[in-house]
Order: sequence, then structure tokens, then C-alpha cells
Amino acid sequence: MSERPELPGWRWGPFTFRLPFYHTRLCWPEFLQGLFVSAATGMALIPVMTAFFGLSFEEAVALSMIHASLIASAVIVFGEPYAGGWITPALPLILAFVIGGYEDPVSRFQAMTALSLVFAGLVLFLGITGLGRRFVVWLPDTLKAGIILGAAIAALKRVFVDDAERFLLEQPIATGLACAICLIFTFSVPMQKLKERNRFFFMLGALGLLPGFLVAAVVGPLAGEVSFDIQWGILVPPLGDALAKVSPLMIGWPSQEMIIQSVPLALIAYIILFGDLVTGNEVLRDGLHARKDEHVDINLNRSHFSLAIRNAIMAIVAPFFPTQGAVWTGVHVIVVQRWKQGPKAMGSLHSGLASYYLMGLPFIFFLLPLLTGLKPLLGVALSLTLVLTGFACAYIAMAIPRDNASRGTVVLIGAALAFFEPWIGLLIGVLATIALVGWDRSPDPIPHDERDEEPVAVSQN
Repeated sequence: MSERPELPGWRWGPFTFRLPFYHTRLCWPEFLQGLFVSAATGMALIPVMTAFFGLSFEEAVALSMIHASLIASAVIVFGEPYAGGWITPALPLILAFVIGGYEDPVSRFQAMTALSLVFAGLVLFLGITGLGRRFVVWLPDTLKAGIILGAAIAALKRVFVDDAERFLLEQPIATGLACAICLIFTFSVPMQKLKERNRFFFMLGALGLLPGFLVAAVVGPLAGEVSFDIQWGILVPPLGDALAKVSPLMIGWPSQEMIIQSVPLALIAYIILFGDLVTGNEVLRDGLHARKDEHVDINLNRSHFSLAIRNAIMAIVAPFFPTQGAVWTGVHVIVVQRWKQGPKAMGSLHSGLASYYLMGLPFIFFLLPLLTGLKPLLGVALSLTLVLTGFACAYIAMAIPRDNASRGTVVLIGAALAFFEPWIGLLIGVLATIALVGWDRSPDPIPHDERDEEPVAVSQN
């Protein structure tokens, strides 16, 4: 059988640069979703940056623009076949470590630099040596489940305890309704059955977080929780001012102690990241059964190199870990589902991904009406992101253990990671796993992943 063609581009090393409108075409549904859905989600960290990291709204927008551009580069510059996103489950653990462990904005950004650099070095080493898969396979299932549950507890703790007065309690009705709607459309079993029978609810569910934001935007003003002050014009993000406050070239490099303290969190983030990559690959393989006309190059080594470069760049210019991950699962599934419908729906997977990211995200940071319109909803966006992350991590974590001893150990590990320093939580997790369950390593925890060792393996199916 002849090899299926891959969308052409300019090769550089193991990567492929595809120029929008030249190599890739505009896909309107993905463009519109990228413009509106990712706008609010991509700026969800702005309230954290302004509240805890000493940045103005405009400076936080500048950092968000850099983060979004780096995520877009995964598809455009590096040729990755995934919808890029944050390592979201690691976010609450990172915020607890940085905000709880350091008092002033300078040291907090230095800690973010340390995390980003350590993670970049770890990913590069595991990519070059090919040890990434072996490391994740070697870890026991109970410990992996405990790490994921720890992220769930930390996420919900930040929303309902740590920052409740700052975010949740200021907009309780708008935030509560947005969270309820997104939880129901994303996870509800009755809603999944309704979406299978009713095309309206199916299309509404395909919009991801947008319905929840729209309800918050309508109900918030009626409840007196949201006040819009929409301004017209173009905003030029103050990149120079922002970099002067965050870049290690300006504020100094992290100390050796910060770097050492970052190692456990970097390991935890990598375990979560690898799970995202496996999920992304399985979604792609499912799509390839329907799209036999296009070759999609799945290459874990290239993904590791891309992640290492993006995190290293972020560490130097706009450190805020973990905003440079591999897969935004919800968006990845939505884009691949439309790609599966055939060439008439989406000529190439890379066109759909490029439309969602490059043609949507970077431009929103110059549109003052959109930025000022979303500004009062950013607290809702952050709470929504963390609540959905907590719920998703919880049900994934609790599905892994196979007996009661494992389930109890998973809860113990999760609580230790959420309430103690990362290295203490990880140490408790290892000791609890050995003492209560044993090293319960699954013989094949990542089915079919061995095919990812070769860059062109998919084309041989």
C-alpha cells in the first residue's frame, strides 16, 4: 500500500514549519472557537498574575500573549499534531508551591523560572535517551493515581478555601452557574445520552466552555456581580514593562535551593504530561481510521524536543509554569472529530489546528473591546478551569485503583501532595505505596505506545 501524503511544510531538523494561508487553510469553525473560547481560557491566569505576582492588567495580558504564541508555535513552527494547552492538572500544585512558599513577586517569578528550566531539562533528557516511556511504565499505578488525585484536591482547595474570598465569593452566582453548566455538558451521563439523541445539545456541547461563560456574562450583571466597562480601540501590550518584572535577565536567576525544590514538581508534571500525550495519540489513531487520505506524523521524541524548547524560552522571557504542555484534550477531541468527517469538512488536521491557535489566539490580545469585555469574567474563568480540572482528575484517579487498599492509599497520597510541600508529599506517596499496596506496576499501562518510538509508524498501519 502506498504511503499516505503528509501536509507539506518547511522542514528544520525533526520539525516542520507550516505557514498559515500558504501551507494551511482557514477553517472558520475552528477560527471562531479559538477566538472566543480560548480567549477567556487563555487569559484565565490574569487574575492570579495581578493578585499574587504584582503585575498590572496590561502587563498580565502581555505575558498571556507570549504564552499563547508559544502554544501556537507547537502546531505552526514545530509541526505537532496536537491541540496544545497547559499541563492543567499540575497548575493547582504549582500555585500552592509558588504562592504559598514565596512572599514577594520577584521570588515567585524566580521560582516559576526554576520550575520551567528544570522541566525543560528533564523533558529534553528523557526525549534524547528515550527513557520517558520506561519511567512512566515503571511507576506503580497507585502512585500515579495519587498524584492525579492530589492535583484534584489542590484545585478544589484553591477555589473553595485558599482563594475563595478573592474569586468565588465575589461572584458566587455567576461562577456557580458557569461551573454547573460546564460540568453537566462535559461530564453528566444523562447529558451525554441527550447529546446523542438531540443535535442541538450536541452542538451546544461541542462549544466547550463557551455556554458557561455566556450564562455568566448574562446572569452576572443581573445579579450585580459583573460590571462591564467595554472600551474601543487597540491595546499594545506593554511587553517591555512586563519583561522587566518577570524575566530572569532583569530580576535575577533562581537560587540553587529553588532549583532543587522544583525537581519533585517537575517529575509530577512530567507524569501528567505523558498521560496527556498518550491520550492525544489515541484520539489521533481513532481519527486515522476514518482519514486514510492524510498521514499524521506521531513522534514522541519530537514532542519532547518541542516541549523542552518552548519551556526554556518561556523560562527566560515569561516564566509561568505549567502553561506550555502538549495537549488540550477537549479542543484536541473537537478538532479531530471534525477532521474525521472527511476532506470536505477539514482538508488537513494541521489546517484545523492552525486555525484554532495562530488565527485565533495571538490576535485577541490587541483587541481592546474583547479584552475589556472579558476582564470582569476572568475570575469566573479561573474558578471554572480549576473546578473542571479537579473533577476530571478525581474521576480519572479513582478509576485506576483495583482494590480497597489501593483506593485508601490513593486518597492518602492525594491529601499529602495537596497539603504538604511537593517533596514531602512525593516521599509519603512512595512510602505509602510500598508499605500498603506494594509496587503495583501494570504490565502494559500504555497500550500500543511502542509504535510511537518510530516517527513514521502511523503511516504503516
